Amino acid sequence: MFDQPTEHFTDQEIALLRPFVTNVDRPIFCLRNLPEVVKGALFARYSRSTKSLRRLLLDEFINEPESGFAAIVSAIGDSPAAQLIAARQAEAFYDRVLIGYGDDSVAELGGAHLACEGISNIAAKLLEDNRIGISPLEKSTRYVRFDLPGPQGYPYLREPTIMASPFAPQYTTVMDNLFATYRALLTPVQEWLQQQYPRDEATSPRAYRNTIQAKALDLLRGLLPMATQTNVGLFGNGRAFEYLIVKLTASPLAEAQALANAIQTELDQVIPAFVKRARSDRGRAYAAYLASTRAQVAAVAERLPPMPERPLAPEQAVSVQLVEYDPDAEWKLAAAVLYPHLDLPLTTVRDIVAGLTTAERQALIAAAVGERASRFHRPGRAFEEPFYTFDILADIGAYRDLQRHRMLTQDRQRFTVMHGYIIPSELEQIGVADRYRAALEQAAELVTILEPIFPNEAQYAVPFAFRVRWRMKLNLREAYHLIELRSARQGHPTYRRIAQMMFHAIQSVHPTLAVGIQFVDHNEYDLERLAAEQRLDQKRGVKGEE
Repeated sequence: MFDQPTEHFTDQEIALLRPFVTNVDRPIFCLRNLPEVVKGALFARYSRSTKSLRRLLLDEFINEPESGFAAIVSAIGDSPAAQLIAARQAEAFYDRVLIGYGDDSVAELGGAHLACEGISNIAAKLLEDNRIGISPLEKSTRYVRFDLPGPQGYPYLREPTIMASPFAPQYTTVMDNLFATYRALLTPVQEWLQQQYPRDEATSPRAYRNTIQAKALDLLRGLLPMATQTNVGLFGNGRAFEYLIVKLTASPLAEAQALANAIQTELDQVIPAFVKRARSDRGRAYAAYLASTRAQVAAVAERLPPMPERPLAPEQAVSVQLVEYDPDAEWKLAAAVLYPHLDLPLTTVRDIVAGLTTAERQALIAAAVGERASRFHRPGRAFEEPFYTFDILADIGAYRDLQRHRMLTQDRQRFTVMHGYIIPSELEQIGVADRYRAALEQAAELVTILEPIFPNEAQYAVPFAFRVRWRMKLNLREAYHLIELRSARQGHPTYRRIAQMMFHAIQSVHPTLAVGIQFVDHNEYDLERLAAEQRLDQKRGVKGEE
């Protein structure tokens, strides 16, 4: 079907095209060896031309002297400086091509890989807060130790505002103690785990070692403050990066504003045409708008009378409350399932569904769920009709994991110590909970002092063990994904519990719709990572004693 030639090229044209396309004689192909600005401009022209993409590449880029194409391509193997010079020389041409396309989608035609190293966890959460357009990967607290000192000492941000204040000595003392406690407890925690869960013959030393370390780091990550420096890798398109830069610019945090400037500087070297609006009058006005609306709403919130919060019971580490759902979700979902199979208006389809019996409606939904062989088999778009709004209170560590889900709405409150903290029960059994608790209490005292003076910057001193409140609104299809993924054995116990509680909440109001969420793991495990590490050994052909 797709193997017939669609256009004839001369031998000379084929020679010119071959370095830049994966084939010259089939209708399905990829571009390669081209700078982002060329690919973006080429696709922009593609949308308004009768020519094929390869013909456009030949006529308007390769054979167009004004494009500077030859200089850009010849510089690909040269030094980065040579590549930059060539791209800058041709930038005016590509700007003229792109400027004719006023829609924002043109900025999605160029992308970049961006590394952000040594940033705080506050900044990392800002980077990861985009819904679509940017894919982040962050250094894991489960697989990487965070107690290794650098030139300045332990890896945490010396926040400029705090460091310029009289509280700088207390800040560094508290931060150092958190990391020192983390470091001091790591060995006894690992030794206790090894005694409690000795390696069996079926488990390789590698799998066992990695599992024990992951469990120990999970138990101790609550000591890490939000100032902890981490690395985040991002891949995104220009449009998403533009919004990210604007959002960071609008932040009240000095680190975020500095990060916006740094990101703009680096992206200007690789996809300048696609992020230029972030530094334009339009971008600055948008940032000012975001900053002003945040300040105005904050001023209104400050004038509201305080409302007492009912504290959680000590044994209630996590709160998951289903705040809102659609009581008519079942029949609306059934109508959405039928809709693409009928040639009728949605209102008529809903009338048809209203006339079905309960058994008929449930059979229709079951047919749409089908036979799910794994959690990767998710039903179709109709399951985006029902929605659920949750209010969640859990430790910051769990929030950091769940915040990465993007096909939903999440909005958090500030990081604070007012909701208390969580101590893993294992630390009580090991006998190190008192030292763990003392470090957290010392941090809480500092945060309490800082908040009235530096309400934004005080968040850097809040350890992961403290609770944060956030809301989450998602549809049923995304609930399938989040609940089944996050309840899986290898997950952290806290967010596994959140996922399980979300499932039970949905099941309590929509039992028919919850039936399809089949891969929820309700079991409890001692070494969450062990099974995953053993599977990795099987893939590598490693035996237990090796």
